[in-house]
Amino acid sequence: MNPAARALVSRRMTAGSAYGEDVPEVETGRRDRLAAQLAARDIDAALVTDMVNVRYLTGFTGSNGALLVQASGAAVFATDGRYTGQAALQCPDLPITTTRRLCADLLQTAGRIGRLAVETHSLTVDAYAALSATADPGTTVVSLDRAVETLRVVKDDGEIAALQRACAISTEALQQVLAGPLKGRSEREVARDLEWRMFALGAEAIAFDTIVAGGPNSAVPHHMPTERPLARGDLLKIDFGARVDGYHADCTRTSVLGEPADWQREIHAAVRSAQQAGVDAMVAGAAVVRPDAVARQVLDEAGWLERFTTGIGHGVGLQIHEDPFVGPRHPGRLMDRTPVTMEPGIYLPGRGGVRIEDTLVVGTGTPQVLTDAPRELLVVG
Repeated sequence: MNPAARALVSRRMTAGSAYGEDVPEVETGRRDRLAAQLAARDIDAALVTDMVNVRYLTGFTGSNGALLVQASGAAVFATDGRYTGQAALQCPDLPITTTRRLCADLLQTAGRIGRLAVETHSLTVDAYAALSATADPGTTVVSLDRAVETLRVVKDDGEIAALQRACAISTEALQQVLAGPLKGRSEREVARDLEWRMFALGAEAIAFDTIVAGGPNSAVPHHMPTERPLARGDLLKIDFGARVDGYHADCTRTSVLGEPADWQREIHAAVRSAQQAGVDAMVAGAAVVRPDAVARQVLDEAGWLERFTTGIGHGVGLQIHEDPFVGPRHPGRLMDRTPVTMEPGIYLPGRGGVRIEDTLVVGTGTPQVLTDAPRELLVVG
């Protein structure tokens, strides 16, 4: 078992941890909710093969596994011999099959299945064909329709605690880096410095590839750090996050090296106002499209909407980008205890750009902002 997995097992099995004293009860409850959905759809069993969903339903953090959940609530987990010991520790409440033929052996173990749901959205064409051929001739294979992802949208106490820790580590590391000095350091050097500070503060990994973009590079929404040295007058955009217990933080702040120019103040103020409007609209029961609409309206009224070219928000959790995706066409309504981001920006090619992003948790009133770092245009050096 790798060190990260061993540490996670230790935390999950410790009484009084964020996950509760009897961790399998969390995953059992999740599987029970999935089983209830299967029964309501007249589906006999679901074969879960997406590893993020497998982790969510079992606690298993290895790289190879599959889970069969029946509408009755019974479940069987399969993995290969590399993970026998790890699976026994992380999935103590599940029968475990050790095999290289994960799906085939799980289906054989279950016996006759009339209607089997599979994760068509994450299977390759070849994998789906092989799975269909493996199923009993009397089995009808249907789509699970992202049922597990839907369950993952609303977070429990343990998940929110992990996100809070990831965000606290992230913002503390950022404030250490912004204390300087920064002038003359390369984008890549600053990125590595920020990442190592997150590790030193307790992150298990970085949440995604860190973006550090200075000067004209800040106008590139997903710029990758280079050896370009930071210089006086640069806008400095940093998009980053830590990962804790599998849960991802996501934060962006934009500062300036030295006294800001008027145009830098203007676009930062517009983004700041748009971001606040979007955050304020993150209320349980609101249409998912609402925060996008109000943030875009602010940018439009300021005359900068055409310079906003990226997505404005997304769910975060076991993945850095997950449901719900906040935008003009997303159906449904925001739900209580759903972590999402709000990240409008203005990007002026050849000059510079600004993005301000927070991870927050939707509530029935004011959302809880987890990435609690200053949002004003900081002057750094």
